[in-house]
Amino acid sequence: MRTGQPPIAAAASEDWQLGGRRLELSGPVQVMGILNVTPDSFYDGGCHLSVDAAVARALQMEDEGAAVIDVGGESTRPPMYGGGDPVALDEELQRVLPVVAALREATSVPISIDTTKAEVAHHCLQAGADIINDTSALQDDDGMVTVAADSGAPVILMHRRGIPSTMQCNTEYDNLFAEVLGFLEGRIDFAVAGGVDRGRIAVDPGIGFGKSVAGNLQLIGRLDELEALGCPVLVGASRKSFIWKTLGLTIEESLEGSLAAALISALAGARILRVHDVASTLRAVRMMEAIKRTALFADDDSSRPS
Repeated sequence: MRTGQPPIAAAASEDWQLGGRRLELSGPVQVMGILNVTPDSFYDGGCHLSVDAAVARALQMEDEGAAVIDVGGESTRPPMYGGGDPVALDEELQRVLPVVAALREATSVPISIDTTKAEVAHHCLQAGADIINDTSALQDDDGMVTVAADSGAPVILMHRRGIPSTMQCNTEYDNLFAEVLGFLEGRIDFAVAGGVDRGRIAVDPGIGFGKSVAGNLQLIGRLDELEALGCPVLVGASRKSFIWKTLGLTIEESLEGSLAAALISALAGARILRVHDVASTLRAVRMMEAIKRTALFADDDSSRPS
């Protein structure tokens, strides 16, 4: 850590056993494919509204190498970028539950349910989902910690200031990284106190959630410091506005910038990358890992010119 303080806990990268499935976090970086079954998500909204279309996209991402499919039924896009009102419980269940059930029938790939609602998480876990991805870090629904603890499902805790409809209204911090680190430490403690196994918690710095363009760049640049939390780190920077705004491009032109953010995150210790473009990300990351691996075991003297 740059503060010179000892880490809160040793960096953790335990593999997650998910019933008969397994998510390996102790080896190569894993890619989580984004499957939004929403009409208004910022990049792929409306593309996978039918169960058949959603399952087909998920199977395509699995073929491309996705280690997890993350199913979400409520957009967290703020109104300033075209986001809508919060989705009611019944509507979210109607969107995600048939997809999770059909996907579990079609594949053994681990499934993550992206929701802040305890009842959605509970029903999706019953239908075959394996992981809870809660962008509120167990804050929005008092029952979520109980669902996580009782099910034994791993949970991903994300930093978010405010709620999606207000989070981009105030992106100024006295010390952004200190706030993110302290928030996540507190939410880990809350989850553990509620019965969640610490070894089944991952953390997400919340790229794009209540941060400025500069703030998002800073978080990725200092990502290695999250090792102090002792939990695997997930980063979801794929095609977010800070990328295409930084480059002066459009969201459709943001693939290369997304790959750069993914590679920097992986080099800094991220264990899971949540992305739209699975194949491209996986190729870039595996090439980076091959270079690192070769450099690590190479004979330094033999590789230098005499």
